[in-house]
Amino acid sequence: MSSHYLPHTKIPTLVFPTSAQASRHVALMIESLIRQNNSANRPTVLGLATGSTPVGLYRELIRLHEQANLDLSRVITFNLDEYYPMEPDDDHSYHRWMQETFFNHVNLQPQNIHIPDGLIAAKEADDYCARYEQLIRRAGGIDLQILGIGRSGHIGFNEPGSTRHSRTRVVTLDPVTRRDAAGDFFGEENVPHQAITMGVGTILEARKVVIMAFGEHKAPIVRRAVEEEQTDAVSASFLQKHPDTTFILDQPAAGHLTPIRMPWVVGSVQWTPALIRRAVIWLSLTVKKGLLQLSDDDFREHELYELLREHGPAHRIGRRVFDEMMGTICTDPGRGVRNQESGVRGQEGEASPRMSAAIPGGGGPAAPTILVFSPHPDDDVISMGGTIIRMVEQGHKVHIAYMTSGNIAVFDHDAWRFTDYACSFNEMFGIDKEHSQQVKERVQHFLLTKKPGQLDSEDLLYIKKLIRATEARAAALAAGVPPEQLEFMDLRFYRTGTIAKAPIHPQDIQDIVDLFKRLQPRQIYVAGEMSDPHGTHRMCASAIFDAVRRVRAEGRHFEVWLYRGAWEEWEPHEIERVVPLTPCDLERKKSAIFRHQSQKDKAMFPGGHDRREFWQRAEDRNLHTAKVYDQLGLPEFYALEGFVQWHGE
Repeated sequence: MSSHYLPHTKIPTLVFPTSAQASRHVALMIESLIRQNNSANRPTVLGLATGSTPVGLYRELIRLHEQANLDLSRVITFNLDEYYPMEPDDDHSYHRWMQETFFNHVNLQPQNIHIPDGLIAAKEADDYCARYEQLIRRAGGIDLQILGIGRSGHIGFNEPGSTRHSRTRVVTLDPVTRRDAAGDFFGEENVPHQAITMGVGTILEARKVVIMAFGEHKAPIVRRAVEEEQTDAVSASFLQKHPDTTFILDQPAAGHLTPIRMPWVVGSVQWTPALIRRAVIWLSLTVKKGLLQLSDDDFREHELYELLREHGPAHRIGRRVFDEMMGTICTDPGRGVRNQESGVRGQEGEASPRMSAAIPGGGGPAAPTILVFSPHPDDDVISMGGTIIRMVEQGHKVHIAYMTSGNIAVFDHDAWRFTDYACSFNEMFGIDKEHSQQVKERVQHFLLTKKPGQLDSEDLLYIKKLIRATEARAAALAAGVPPEQLEFMDLRFYRTGTIAKAPIHPQDIQDIVDLFKRLQPRQIYVAGEMSDPHGTHRMCASAIFDAVRRVRAEGRHFEVWLYRGAWEEWEPHEIERVVPLTPCDLERKKSAIFRHQSQKDKAMFPGGHDRREFWQRAEDRNLHTAKVYDQLGLPEFYALEGFVQWHGE
């Protein structure tokens, strides 16, 4: 799939298959502008943003500087915002973030870099903000402004209620914004309550604006910004009136836009099998009728006349999608592949593409190896624990590869408790008491003197890593996977000790390739959930896909299945396999999730609207998927885990 503009949006919207391609496109736009201005002996004035969204853009600009001789010496930059109050060398300062992420790697002149001062005295703040505006005007105005968009629709820190005429100022942060930043600050209580930000009016004066959004968790607010009416409740919506603004999205961030979600509403479409499936399932759930109950009038009354005319009548279309969805039901996922002859999703070796049952220990070839990749030490049981249990029971050899340590997600009080336990354990059994006491005192002294948001010491990171590893072993054992079938990869990109991650290291990919060659799996399972707000899932998936392409080029082939469940679930039209779970399966899955005690209170939806624990959210999703199947008129199940097959896109 190539990039394409979406029709019928109030802001021009360009969608790319991946965030990496989108970031490269924006980098090339900036490169072209800089080279054009350099040749005319003019400066280029850029407005810059922070956060996870523009990281790929900055890395690409660094690459262009290093490998394509892009000269940034005449570039003048103005950053959107800074927390207030904030020391410039604080780990959470945007001053420091910009230096480490971008400025230190290119030839920008220090005098040309402008970032709001997080230490300005409160009584001087208004004058300082006015001077910041004046500096922008003296530079000739901003040629190109880069923006991200927050879940509340803010650009910069222009929270809901900001007017379109607002200027650079001190603002109070919205609770949603502070909750979203809580992970970066190791707790919401450590997030500043205020920030200095360019105003909406300041941003609208830029000659060109590019606003970037990546990931499924941005899809709802993107839709509000580009499809709904202008409102100060969503400051990004004011860009609808800007003469040269473009939204740059990856496919997941565009997922809620009408041309993507319901393209038949905005014009004629080519009715591919995938689009027919999406439309008919949408219709069935909208009119609250099973697939086999849909009538011609249902199609006509819901803007699906063309589908009816080209592929009808209704009973034929409904039967087609019903059969496809029946083919997704898989009771032996360790054996299941597509039925190539029928074209319907079925099981290898079946006479029928529908439901199958395996007989463990029934003879035949040796049990195949199944490899489950888990980005964090709990994603496996949270998202597909029931399927793991089912595969183990059916005699398949399941290995789980934990890709990162997950240590930054452990509470300090848990590290204190486990340090105390380890020291007491050693003392009780006479094991190196003196050294244990020294470690305990060093760690607990650090914790007692640790400042809010301060990075963990090496000792503490290692202890938290051990906590996550022991929980993972306990959870896997609860799902039936023994410790000798667990792989703790600890990929290098994660070893920063912070939410922000380094790029994928080439050796990370090679480690995955080596794992494939050693285990020779028949199937692998990958977290296809790109709503992880900190990008770990996206980075892990990218590394795995690169490794898969490499081994496939060498002639090794296996199925690749994508799971979800920690933040989002697959839409019903996307699902290519569902594994039925009994009440007993679901209880065992929940029991495995319970083993992750250090994560107990951290679990929340992105943004923190619901602080229910992971096990409840996993249960709700599995029960909901089963309910949707029932609503479509398919067999009724207690719970279902859904999957999508990856073919190498």
